[in-house]
Amino acid sequence: MPSGGGRGAPGRFEIVVSNRTGGGKHRRKKPAPWQIRRRLARGVVALVSVLAVLATGAGWWMAHGVLGGVTVSQALGSDDPHSAGGAMNILLIGLDSRKDQDGNELPWAVLKHLHAGDSDDGGYNTNTLILVHVGTDDKVSAFSIPRDDYVRFTGVPGYDHIKIKEAYGLTKAYTEEKLMDKGVSDQKELETKGREAGRSATLRAVRNLTGVPIDYFAEINLAGFYDLTQSLGGVQVCLKHAVYDPYSGADFPAGRQTLNAEQALSFVRQRHGLENGDLDRTHRQQAFLSSVVRQLQDSGTFTDLSKLKSLMAVARKDVVLSAGWDESQFRRMGALAGADVEYRTLPVLRYENVNGQDVNIVDPRAIKAEVAAAFGMSAPAAPNPSTVVDVVNASDTGGLASKVSRILSQHGYAAGTVRDSEYGESKETTVDYGPGAKTDAQSIAALLGIDAADHSDSALSTDRIQVVVGDDYSVSSTGSLDRTTGAASSYYGSHSTTSTEPTPDQGAPIDGGGVPCVN
Repeated sequence: MPSGGGRGAPGRFEIVVSNRTGGGKHRRKKPAPWQIRRRLARGVVALVSVLAVLATGAGWWMAHGVLGGVTVSQALGSDDPHSAGGAMNILLIGLDSRKDQDGNELPWAVLKHLHAGDSDDGGYNTNTLILVHVGTDDKVSAFSIPRDDYVRFTGVPGYDHIKIKEAYGLTKAYTEEKLMDKGVSDQKELETKGREAGRSATLRAVRNLTGVPIDYFAEINLAGFYDLTQSLGGVQVCLKHAVYDPYSGADFPAGRQTLNAEQALSFVRQRHGLENGDLDRTHRQQAFLSSVVRQLQDSGTFTDLSKLKSLMAVARKDVVLSAGWDESQFRRMGALAGADVEYRTLPVLRYENVNGQDVNIVDPRAIKAEVAAAFGMSAPAAPNPSTVVDVVNASDTGGLASKVSRILSQHGYAAGTVRDSEYGESKETTVDYGPGAKTDAQSIAALLGIDAADHSDSALSTDRIQVVVGDDYSVSSTGSLDRTTGAASSYYGSHSTTSTEPTPDQGAPIDGGGVPCVN
């Protein structure tokens, strides 16, 4: 199970917590004050391109037939926010799991290299999250989301902040626990419904952090790296230095080399002993994807039906697509597979240790503004001074509404009434709004970590918003949410320390046109 900052509700499905701090002695260093910018050709859309080639290379008739064997998720609902005007945002999810879609253990040949000696053993962490934006002009830009970003989280009792990578696994475990309490025992049903809940939680966490809608997503298990490498007969990579890591099994010389499937898993998973820890692992994954797509193009896979069939055998086992993809999306992504991509990494303020967990401290408001600018969207507007926010406590936690109201006041929202819910009122956590207050309601929902605010309430007056907080909602003991400055203890409590290690080397730009050399 994923490592987290606390424990969820007790029950038969235990959420295991680990306080191990991974990454070796170089694991935690103060990051550069600005995000990494680089040109990464083709690689960032590789996961989607694997499916896109079906339509671009073989025609819609083949794509339509093959997609029947690919797992399709309903985690993105019709009520979820969507992009307007022809733009689209796609979340690429790399899932670290030791089980297949039905909950069966992966083959030992994969498993022994997938989790060898790692503290995430058995978990469902989303160790790769890449948010891709395709503009109305077909310009592609993307953000890599560092897996240890410490973000606001709701939905699992006992947690109010987690590493963003843990949203999937924690929610999956809690959902399965509730299902088992209702008498569900079928492994496949538990796995399927648990994963769907995990996907929804991951989508919600990314939306809340970045402030943008997600229109589609593609999920690939890390076993997909293994299967993809096997189908290609190996993948070329290049290392600046020789590496040896007994945890991941990485044992490679410096220079260019071709890795088999088992070696490729070690290559993309290693973080111990690397100069920049997870930053270097992120660069490894980017370089791997770039090399894979280059090989697909050089080998003519995009236009070879027999090679496409081999590639789709991987997709059937390892890829999950959100519902809603159609011929036009596949053709569009296929056309973009050879385009340059403006690639960035979400900014991190600094590294800290919270309750034994190494985390990335982030500024959600700065992230939202940066993503909006990169995606050609307007930055979040300042609160309308005439908007008034009422807060209703529908939980069993005394004083929760007062804490939430104070938080909103600190962020510029005018405080209205604060009260406990009355008999017969809804106990669900919601953000409702009256005429003229939709924009502020959506901003408040993102700030508080509550999913999309689409509840227009005719009973509310103009510029009035009502926030209802139920038992599934909590705030930190200090009554704080997001911050841009201040000591760690003022935000996360007394068990937090700040790293004073030197700034890491962010690495040279990656040339996606060849085989990039990385640490």
